[in-house]
Amino acid sequence: MKFGVNSLLWTAGFGSSHLALLGKVRQMGFDGIEISRFDFDGFPAREIRSAAEGEGLECTFCSALTGSLSLVSDDAAIRSRALDFLRRGIGTAAELGATNFMGPFCAPVGYLPGRRRTDDEWKRAVEGLQALGETLDAAGVTLTVEPLNRFETYFLNTAADAARLCDDVGHPRVKIAFDTFHANIEEKSLPGAIRTLGPRLAHVHACENDRGVPGSGHVEWAEVFSALRDVGYQGWVVIESFGSQIPEIAAAACIWRDLAPSADDIARQGVRFLRSL
Repeated sequence: MKFGVNSLLWTAGFGSSHLALLGKVRQMGFDGIEISRFDFDGFPAREIRSAAEGEGLECTFCSALTGSLSLVSDDAAIRSRALDFLRRGIGTAAELGATNFMGPFCAPVGYLPGRRRTDDEWKRAVEGLQALGETLDAAGVTLTVEPLNRFETYFLNTAADAARLCDDVGHPRVKIAFDTFHANIEEKSLPGAIRTLGPRLAHVHACENDRGVPGSGHVEWAEVFSALRDVGYQGWVVIESFGSQIPEIAAAACIWRDLAPSADDIARQGVRFLRSL
């Protein structure tokens, strides 16, 4: 396994002015950094890639559908814009040197229509993800779709549903991400959910139940890593937490208190704990 940390722990918009952070990430003991980006205009992907490689780091890349972007809308124009956004994200991931582009890529984050998803929405999600196959193959990138908890999306919440989505899409470059924070809310068993995903699993977010330091809460980490070994997982394990002092991130992720003395503590202590497993 390789260990990474998400850039949202320190900044809402990683760019050229944040390159010095890469050296710190490497010194903390990480193998890579996960760059988060929600628009791709003016993003210096090649510059970041070069700087990361200079520090001996790899990059992963994540984003999300937000606002009106949706693969499941009944409006074909909205679905088309979402596909355009995802294609740009896939291309940006390739420029960054990331072989994995992950995030909640079906319905927009935070959209809660007050009902469960429909069969037609499911069909549109499958068709939309299938439509990305040629782009993924050309870029050499895997799209990993992330289930979220019920308070952030109505569309995809559990490993079982995510596994079915992956199977229905049926493309080898469309896989599933597993996030222990969301799964801690939605799953009866975290290791059971991992085993349900099995070979469909292509990315892991290692998050404590309160988004604090991994190992400081009640996530059953030993069982999680045992399950990862059982399914033969050898990919990224990325700490995803959010800087409580970054206003836009704190608001989006509902971080209303400090989760640790500092963002650096979450990263440094977290990677030490995860490697011990």
